[in-house]
Amino acid sequence: MDIAVKTRVIKRNGEEVEFDLSKIINAIGKANHEIDNLHKLNEYQIRAVADNIAKKVEESMHAVNVEDIQDMVETGIMEMRGYEVAQKYVRYRYKRELTRKSNTTDNGILSLLEHINEEVNQENSNKNPVINSTQRDYMAGEVSKDLSRRVLLPEDVVQAHEEGIIHFHDTDYFAQKEHNCDLINLEDMLQNGTVISETLIEKPHSFFTACNVTTQIVAQVASNQYGGQSFTLAHLAPFVDISRQKIRKSVIEERTECGESLDEEIIARVTEKRLKDEIKSGIQTIQYQLITLMTCNGQAPFVTVFMYLDEVPEGQEREDLAMIIEEVLKQRMQGVKNEKGVWITPAFPKLIYVLDEDNITEDSKYWHLTELSAKCTAKRMVPDYISAKIMKELKQGEIYPCMGCRSFLTVEDSQRNEDGSHKFYGRFNQGVVTINLVDVACSAEGDMDRFWEILDERLELCHRALRCRHERLLGTVSDVAPILWQNGALARLKKGEKIDKLLYNGYSTISLGYAGLYEMCMRMLGRSHTDPAARPFALAVMQRLNDKCKEWKNAENISYSVYGTPMESTTYKFAKCLQKRFGIIKGVTDKNYITNSYHVHVSEVINAFDKLEFEAEFQKLSPGGAISYIEVPNMQNNIPAVLSVMKFIYDHIMYAELNTKSDYCENCGYDGEIQITEDASGKLVWECPNCGNRDQNKMFVARRTCGYIGTQFWNQGRTQEIKDRVLHL
Repeated sequence: MDIAVKTRVIKRNGEEVEFDLSKIINAIGKANHEIDNLHKLNEYQIRAVADNIAKKVEESMHAVNVEDIQDMVETGIMEMRGYEVAQKYVRYRYKRELTRKSNTTDNGILSLLEHINEEVNQENSNKNPVINSTQRDYMAGEVSKDLSRRVLLPEDVVQAHEEGIIHFHDTDYFAQKEHNCDLINLEDMLQNGTVISETLIEKPHSFFTACNVTTQIVAQVASNQYGGQSFTLAHLAPFVDISRQKIRKSVIEERTECGESLDEEIIARVTEKRLKDEIKSGIQTIQYQLITLMTCNGQAPFVTVFMYLDEVPEGQEREDLAMIIEEVLKQRMQGVKNEKGVWITPAFPKLIYVLDEDNITEDSKYWHLTELSAKCTAKRMVPDYISAKIMKELKQGEIYPCMGCRSFLTVEDSQRNEDGSHKFYGRFNQGVVTINLVDVACSAEGDMDRFWEILDERLELCHRALRCRHERLLGTVSDVAPILWQNGALARLKKGEKIDKLLYNGYSTISLGYAGLYEMCMRMLGRSHTDPAARPFALAVMQRLNDKCKEWKNAENISYSVYGTPMESTTYKFAKCLQKRFGIIKGVTDKNYITNSYHVHVSEVINAFDKLEFEAEFQKLSPGGAISYIEVPNMQNNIPAVLSVMKFIYDHIMYAELNTKSDYCENCGYDGEIQITEDASGKLVWECPNCGNRDQNKMFVARRTCGYIGTQFWNQGRTQEIKDRVLHL
C-alpha cells in the first residue's frame, strides 16, 4: 500500500512540487539495471527503500530539498547492503551535477519564464513575476547571481550564503555597481535644477509642476539603484507660496479685466480656493504616478514620503506644509481604484508621520492632522509613526526619515549642510549582509562559551562580505547614474569623477543585518527573549554586534551600522537551511520562517503596549534601522484606540506601525479579512471566508511584511508567519 505524502519537494530550480514515490523507485531501478544479477536489489528491497524515504519526508513537516532526498536514497541503498547499486547511483548523481554546473543560469531563467519557480514567483511581494519587465529584471538577476557566485565573491562567503549561515543581500544586483537605499536631496534638485535623461529641468514655477518633477526624479532614482528611497514633503512646501503668488496675480488680472471688485478679502478667498485645488491635483499626481510608473526593474518605485511639520520654519510655510500633509492623508485614506473600479489599499508610497509636541495632544495646533492620520492608518495601514521625542534622544537631537522601509543613516559630525546642520538628504546605504543568529545558537549546541566564539567568527565573515559590497562600489564613476551622482539626488560630482569619497567618512552607511534573536534565545536558554531570564543575553548579543561595527568603523572610516533585517523571502530560506543542517528543534526550527530581527515571535501572546515598550530597548541597539509593529483588528470604528497607541508610541518608542487588514474578494465583493488555509497537498493558500474563492488572481490582499505593504502574495514561509500572527490589541 502506498504511503500518502502531502509534503512538497523543492526542486533545484525553486519549483515546489508534490512528492512522487515513483521517481525514487525509477532512479534506484536505473542504477540497479547497470550491475550484474548477483549484486542487484530485488523489487521488494527497492520498494522498501522508497517507502522508508516517503515516511521520512512525510514526518519532516516541511518541504524537503531534492538533494536531501538523494542523500536519503544513497543511505537507504547502503542500508540494504546494495553497495554496488549505491556506487552506480552516486556516479550517476555526480555526472548530473557536472552537467548542471556547466551552465548554472539556464534552468533558473527557463523556470522563471515558465512561471514555475516558486522562489522567484514569490521573492518580492510587490513584483508581478508574470509581466515582461519583471521577467527581464529577473533574467538579469539570474546572470548577476551566477557571476557573483562564480567570479565576484569569495568561496567562503558564497558557501555561507548558500547554507543560510549569512545572507548576502541582493546578489541579483551585485554584478552592477549599484547601491542599496537613500534619502533624495529633493530640495537641491528642485531649487537648483536637475537633469533628467539629458534634459535640463529648471526650478519649477508652481506646486503642481514641482510634484510632477518629483515623480520623475523618484522613477529615475529607482531605476538606478535596488533599494528604497525617501523624500520629504517639506521640500515641496516652498512651492505652495510660489503657486499662491502666481494664482493671486492671475485673480487680480481676471477681476480687473472684468471690472470686478478688487476687495482684498475676495481676492484672498478665491486665491486660496484655487490653491487648494492645485494642491489636490499635485498630490493626486504624486500618488497615481508613483503607483503606475513602472521602473526598469518591473515594479513601482519603493518610495517613502516623510511628513514632519517642524522641518520648515514656523509661519506660512509650516501652514502650507500642513495643507499638503492633510491632502496626502485624505487621498491615501480614499485609496485607489483597481481595474474593477473598487477602492483598494495601494502599496506605495509608504507614509511616515512624525508625532511631536505640536500634534500629539487634543489641544495642540495640528491635532487635526494626527486624528486624520489615525483614521488613515485604521483604513489603509499607513502612515507609520516616528516619535520626535524618542528620536531626539537616540539621534543626537535630530529628526529625519529612514531610507525607504527602515534603514536609518547615522548622525555624523563630519557631514554638515552649508548652515552647519547635520546632513541627511543626499546620503545613502552601500548594502546589507545579515547574520543568522539562529544558526550560531544551533551550531553552539547550547554551549555558551562556544556560542560567543562562533558569533565572533561569523561576524568576521559578515565583515569580509560587507567589505566585498564596499569594494564593489569603489571606483564607480558618476556617469553610471547621472541622476544620482551628478544631478543632485545624492551628489553633484563631475562627469568621469569616481564616487569613492562618498563611501567613507560617514557620507554613506553599510549595514550588518541580523535575524532570529527570538529563536537564538530559545535554542540557548529555552526561553523567549521576552523572559527576564533571557533578555540580558539577547541584549548582550545586540551589544556585541554594535561593538564590532564600532571597531570596524574606527579601523576603516566606513560607517558600519547594526540593522534589523526586514526578511521577506529570506525568512523561508533561513528556515529551510536550519532544518537541513539541524533537523526539527521545537520552538527553534519547527516553522517555515524565523523571526525578523529583535521582534517578539508572531505567535507569542503579548499586549500592544508591552510589546512596544519591550522592543523599544532593542530598537536602540539597531541604529542602522529597525521598526516595530503591533497586530490589530479592524480599527475603523475605534479611532480613539488608535490614537491611544499613537500617544504611547510618542512616549516610548522611536518608530512603529499598526498592522491592520485591507482585503477584497472580486468573486463576491467581500471586503473583510481573507484567510489562510491548507489545500489537499498541505500547501498554504488564501481563501475568501465568504465564498471560498482561492484564486489569487481574483482577490486583493494587502499585508505588511517588512515595513512595506505587500500586495503580490508571499512564499510559503512568510505566508505561514502571517497565518501565525496573533492580535496585540
